[in-house]
Amino acid sequence: MRIREWQDVLQDVTGSGVDSQGWRAVAGDRARGVGEELYLAHPRAGVYFLKTYAKNPYQVRGVGTQVARKLDDEIGSFLPEEDAGGRFAVQSPPEDEDQAETVSKRLETVLETHADAPTRPQDLFDDVMDALESPAFGPMEYDGYGRPDELDDLATRFEEADELLDAELEDLIETDEVDRGFM
Repeated sequence: MRIREWQDVLQDVTGSGVDSQGWRAVAGDRARGVGEELYLAHPRAGVYFLKTYAKNPYQVRGVGTQVARKLDDEIGSFLPEEDAGGRFAVQSPPEDEDQAETVSKRLETVLETHADAPTRPQDLFDDVMDALESPAFGPMEYDGYGRPDELDDLATRFEEADELLDAELEDLIETDEVDRGFM
């Protein structure tokens, strides 16, 4: 298992080249210490595990790794289904002005279309993410004040990765001389 900086792991997610709508996620507070935990999963791209904390209002620090090369039924049972209430997206900024203009015109068309017709929130979200060319998005189970049960289930399933990432994140926190996350 290769532990890396959390943004490098997200680059793997955005560069995976798999169906962008096939992703699912679970996130919440860390079990021990400051910060949050996040599992991102796709049937063909695998399962990624991240631990992060806010060093200050402008900087998030963290570590992550790929814990499974593919998403099987057992692991998938811990992740939200398509109709889950929460949504997430991993987004990269436009590469240049031309791409920004193209994306903004597509986004304008999507919003005009949804304004004129009845729509479900998930459909609007999916269409907006398609217009923005988001490389990864989908349903998410998230608890901003605690931990979804699924996080504990996944931590048990990937116990070694959980312990290694905890140790690496604690080293970052100690190096940064931060004894609590920024809130």
